[in-house]
Amino acid sequence: MHPTNTPTPTPTPQPPTTVLGLGLMGTALATALIKAGHPTTVWNRTASKTGPLAAQGATPAATAREAITASPLIIVCLTTNADVRALLAPEAEALAGRTVVNLTNGTPNQARELADWAAAHGIAYIDGGIMAVPQMIATPGAYILYSGADEAVFATHRPTLEALADTKWVGNDPGGAALYDLSLLTGMYGMVMGVAQAYALIGSGGVPAREFAPLLREWVNAMTDGLVPGMAEALDSGQHLTDVSSLEINQAALPNFLTAYAQAGISDELFRPLQGLLDRSIAEGHAADGLSRLATLLKKGQAVPA
Repeated sequence: MHPTNTPTPTPTPQPPTTVLGLGLMGTALATALIKAGHPTTVWNRTASKTGPLAAQGATPAATAREAITASPLIIVCLTTNADVRALLAPEAEALAGRTVVNLTNGTPNQARELADWAAAHGIAYIDGGIMAVPQMIATPGAYILYSGADEAVFATHRPTLEALADTKWVGNDPGGAALYDLSLLTGMYGMVMGVAQAYALIGSGGVPAREFAPLLREWVNAMTDGLVPGMAEALDSGQHLTDVSSLEINQAALPNFLTAYAQAGISDELFRPLQGLLDRSIAEGHAADGLSRLATLLKKGQAVPA
């Protein structure tokens, strides 16, 4: 018996992709595509930024149009959506028949406006929100939110986009990804403000931040585990009454925080607006409700007293 030589399967070629914008995030996105085997064309207004990617196998383009015409899928990651519009508008003819995936941070209305512009020029448009820092791209735990008028277009390019991070489709409203993105970041920034204030206060007593960090992390995690789903249930059910921590109790307690900040010589500018919102919640008859009620007060769009 002679051994049979089994031919090595030929790898399936990956579709070509273009990345416009090579800041920290754009560079991370392009790097992930290159490593996944996609022929990747890159362009940046400052041409020198293409060098490190070219060394990894990317094809640098001299102009945005050259980069656009190289691929059916154009991933854009710039500083603002105004930058995106300024870059793409002169290239509408070249973009026609292609798909633009815009991963630039922006507002829901900006995404809708870009989607309308793209549709008027025969360009498929998908908006995205990156829930990761550049170092997390192409690693477990990173994901990108996507939305757009045509889910079938997203499905076509999903295998390519999965080289960047896990994908989460959030609907056919082009502004959906931005809405989810900003809402998630709002929760993060709220946490950052609380943690910053906590470190400022504990530091005023001479306690090293490293010593306090384990307690703070444990406490914030424990509170978040219950608070996030609990508030969601209260908001969706409309049942805000609580026997845990009412708005009346929180209104009475908050001055202690503000006084302690003043006595410690630290600013209360992050927390003082909460006093006005709590005062309004009591004035409108919600004293017995839980903290979930604050979300409904914010939805009213009323000015919060200083």
